Amino acid sequence: MMHNWGGGWAAGNWLLMGFGMLLFWGFVVAGIIWLVRHTADRTSRGGPAATMHGQGGDPSRPRAQDILDERYARGEISDEEYRTRRATLVAR
Repeated sequence: MMHNWGGGWAAGNWLLMGFGMLLFWGFVVAGIIWLVRHTADRTSRGGPAATMHGQGGDPSRPRAQDILDERYARGEISDEEYRTRRATLVAR
C-alpha cells in the first residue's frame, strides 16, 4: 500500500494556510499602524479636552475664564472687577 504524502489536496491546503497566515499578520500589522497613527493624531490635536474647551494644552488645568467665573460665584471679586477682567480675557 502506497501513501501519497506530497501532492494533491494536501499541497493546496498548505498553500491556503500560508496565505491565511500572511493575511492574518497583515491585518495585525495594519491595525497596530492605524492605532499608533490615530493615537498620535489625537495627541497632537490636544485630545478630547482640547475639543471641549476649544484649546490645546494640559486638559487638567482650568481655563482662566473658568477660574474667573468660580471666583465671582464664590464672592471673592466684585461685579466691576469681574466685568473688567472678563473684558480683558475676551479681548485676547
